Amino acid sequence: MTTDNLTADAVALLCRMIEIPSISRDEQAVADMLEQTLCRDYGMDIRRNGNNLWCMAPGYRAERPTLMLNAHIDTVKPSVSWTREPFRATVEGDRIYGLGSNDDGASVVSLIQTFRVLMHEPLAYNLVLALSAEEEVSGKQGMEHLLTVLPHIDVALVGEPTGMQPAIAEKGLMVLDLTAHGVAGHAARNEGDNAIYHALEDMAWLRDYRFEKESPLLGPVKMTVTIVNAGTQHNVVPDKCTFTVDVRSNELYTNEQIYETVCAHVSSDVKPRSFRLSSSHIEPTHPLVRKAVAMGRVPFGSPTLSDQALMRFPSLKMGPGNSSRSHTADEYIVRGEIGEAIAIYLSMLRGLTL
Repeated sequence: MTTDNLTADAVALLCRMIEIPSISRDEQAVADMLEQTLCRDYGMDIRRNGNNLWCMAPGYRAERPTLMLNAHIDTVKPSVSWTREPFRATVEGDRIYGLGSNDDGASVVSLIQTFRVLMHEPLAYNLVLALSAEEEVSGKQGMEHLLTVLPHIDVALVGEPTGMQPAIAEKGLMVLDLTAHGVAGHAARNEGDNAIYHALEDMAWLRDYRFEKESPLLGPVKMTVTIVNAGTQHNVVPDKCTFTVDVRSNELYTNEQIYETVCAHVSSDVKPRSFRLSSSHIEPTHPLVRKAVAMGRVPFGSPTLSDQALMRFPSLKMGPGNSSRSHTADEYIVRGEIGEAIAIYLSMLRGLTL
């Protein structure tokens, strides 16, 4: 098939996806549609894991390296400021409006068409297509669950809106809940020990501390206090102050290392919600990166989180669209961006040696 034919099929499939609500943890209907379409129309041997879908190209051999093509089928909830119907594919010129069109439907349909072609071609590696659920909420029934049934993966190409430039590093995420303790007392008298003041000292450290190692791609580790709660009424000195810290890690520190550093410098109790969303990176010398660079693509570091955070193997993030459109009202993708993505994916993956 020509790129124009593949693009037309991709756009038609994207429009169908947009019109099936697939908000995170409620992806069953869109997974049903994709499973039926890929089996019936494309002849793929689709396997299902909850609302995750996956397929291996024929000729799998365990001794060969395996490359996974991944994109996610879920969306965020639509914001109230949409001026178009978010669950209707609205075509205006070359633009296709609709919730999930840019993030991440365009990558889903582009990678499906790429896999559709390459599954019939001789490759020097095994090829797996993995369409994951719950990405937008980093849910445990998404990629994390899917990886328990997939074969061993050596490297992944993750479709996310990057303007088809290769993100070779991605910041991780850790959320910390801190509790500062004091002693309750009457605000009118010189008594009690104000927990807010202890919390303020820790917040000042979190604001000012700089981790020594800065990434040339991702910059420094970033810690931001985002939620603060304390007190019961105006005349009671609070004996507890809780606050939440959003931590964006670079690839030079693990979340565990950052947690240990915070614990060593603050007086508050520190509780991590999870260590599982790690920063990710792939070496610039990796064959997949070298192939992208040879095609004129420019590597960069991405501040946004994806399913890469759950992958314990090298991964490259690259897909059609623009990250600045993600999670916005009147989200859209351009038809030409999908066609370009399919063409670039095919050129990158053909003749690739891992």
